[in-house]
Amino acid sequence: METTPRIAVAVVTMGNRPAEVDALLESVAKQDVPPTRIVIVGNGCPLPEFARRLSLPGEVTTVELEENLGCPGGRNAGIERLREFGDVDVVVELDDDGLLVDADVLRRVQELYAADERLGIVGFRIADELGETQRRHVPRLGKSDPMKGGYVTGFLGGGHALRMTMLDEIGDWPGEFFFAHEETDLAWRAVDAGWRILYAPELLLRHPKTSPARHAIYFRVTARNRVWLVRRRLPFVLVPVHLGVWVLLTLLRNRSARGLRAWFGGFVEGLREPAGERRAMRWRTVWRLTRLGRPPVV
Repeated sequence: METTPRIAVAVVTMGNRPAEVDALLESVAKQDVPPTRIVIVGNGCPLPEFARRLSLPGEVTTVELEENLGCPGGRNAGIERLREFGDVDVVVELDDDGLLVDADVLRRVQELYAADERLGIVGFRIADELGETQRRHVPRLGKSDPMKGGYVTGFLGGGHALRMTMLDEIGDWPGEFFFAHEETDLAWRAVDAGWRILYAPELLLRHPKTSPARHAIYFRVTARNRVWLVRRRLPFVLVPVHLGVWVLLTLLRNRSARGLRAWFGGFVEGLREPAGERRAMRWRTVWRLTRLGRPPVV
């Protein structure tokens, strides 16, 4: 293993946030450890000129996809391009409207991976302009302190780091998910293969406060992907338990009849449509996830 892992930064954008991407890339340029490479993916869009003219550290590569492949598909395109170069050990993936507030984020990522050869994923803390971290951005059950770090069972899609050798072993993002639950699919595969996931709140990504329900497809795709997730990754006996828990939680939390109709439509779609490759986790992984505080039925 490299004593000093080589870091790349990957950003996926739909081309509708040029000012935000400019600011994000400027925050990358201010890092005290420059990335080896930067890859910017235009997800079904041509990239604005900012991606071509900014003076940035490391080699900058742009990828323009002909169609929008969703969050996981766009990230896979960036990872595949990095594989072609073969000189990156860790990829840091950042939302295009995020911002690295501190100048030592990449150095800290480098140090974490250098210290633990089985560290597969590092999750950043996401906070808005007022410093608040939304509950859904804390990778633990309950009202957890967002400043409490440690090993966890999941990570945040908006800001994280992935070891390339881990991806080579377990596979990339589930592109067919398009949006929602792709992080959980990747996290469960990583834990099942013996990799560790670390939540490091000292690694801050500033991100505007948002609701995932702002996306028109949110309720349908969230339900469909949850069904696909458990069909792909859980032992058969846990599939009805997990889905039963989430049907109950959805009924308790969602007060919108329109949202519920879309959610149950997606739920049925997830049952009817092929879920993709089934590679169920081992029971020792179920136990490991449970010991880490989140059994895979909640």
